[in-house]
Amino acid sequence: MDIVTGIDGFLTSQFGEFGPLLALGIAGMFMILLAVPLLLNQPEDPLKKLQKNIKPETRETPQKERLRQSSRNEQLQKFANFLEPQNADELSAMELKLRQAGYHSKDSVRLFHFAQFALGILGLLGGLFFVYVLKADIDYDGQQMALRIIAPGAAGYMLPKYWITRRIGERQQKITEGFPDALDMMLVCVEAGQSLDQAIVRVAKELHASFPELASEFEVVAYEMKAGKEKDKVLRDLGTRCGVQDVSSFVTVMIQSASFGTSIADALRVYAGEMRDKRVMRAEEAANKLPVKMTLATMGLTVPPLLIILVGPSVQGIMNMGNMGPQ
Repeated sequence: MDIVTGIDGFLTSQFGEFGPLLALGIAGMFMILLAVPLLLNQPEDPLKKLQKNIKPETRETPQKERLRQSSRNEQLQKFANFLEPQNADELSAMELKLRQAGYHSKDSVRLFHFAQFALGILGLLGGLFFVYVLKADIDYDGQQMALRIIAPGAAGYMLPKYWITRRIGERQQKITEGFPDALDMMLVCVEAGQSLDQAIVRVAKELHASFPELASEFEVVAYEMKAGKEKDKVLRDLGTRCGVQDVSSFVTVMIQSASFGTSIADALRVYAGEMRDKRVMRAEEAANKLPVKMTLATMGLTVPPLLIILVGPSVQGIMNMGNMGPQ
């Protein structure tokens, strides 16, 4: 009992009245950080290993469920209830957002939430280290201490979300830039006698060097069509995954052309021309914005030095005359 009282007094004298609570919090965080690697490195359950070795026709797990779970990360599977939204709508929305960012792994949602949790914990530990080690000689009030400890944790928690949002914007921009060239190439393939499926495969192959993001999306479309998925559904999924208005409009044009029996080559020719005109208009818009941006930068960088050069000597002379005063 005397040992506990001594430790409590030492923590209170060193870290204030919240010293014992802070020590318990740090100890709990370290225990969590130690427990996670141990849980991830646990050996595989012998029963699960035996079930994997059983022939497929004798296993009780349905074929669809086994295919869905194949190539899953077994370590992350243990924390599925913690690392995945339990609401199906939220899970679908998160999967779509990660696909739009270019992450197609089955464990992408779990890895995203794990990154949020890990970076949040590291941020809190960094805030505690800053307050109680680097700045231990400074006394902070409760609000300042909470700000310096919680702010890094919140920043670490929000960092993956910021990264995903930025990735989505960059990827959509690259898809928008490469889409007119893809349509021109697809039009050439269709007019040469290839079907739409063959044209998509060829365009995906040719675009790998210049626009890999758009090429990967066309590859997914080609694989889904080869697997027997309905063409309308495949094209709609393409527009949803890309999240780009031009691609969604292209999907609508293709579906309507197939529904009404019109020529796909004619529809592609008209839409490709519109995309070329739209790209020229985007370039003109960016060129028209450039003078305004340059004017603001020029004023901000040149006006203050000019004022200092022109007005500075006069101000200095007035100040010298004031210092001299009446003799």
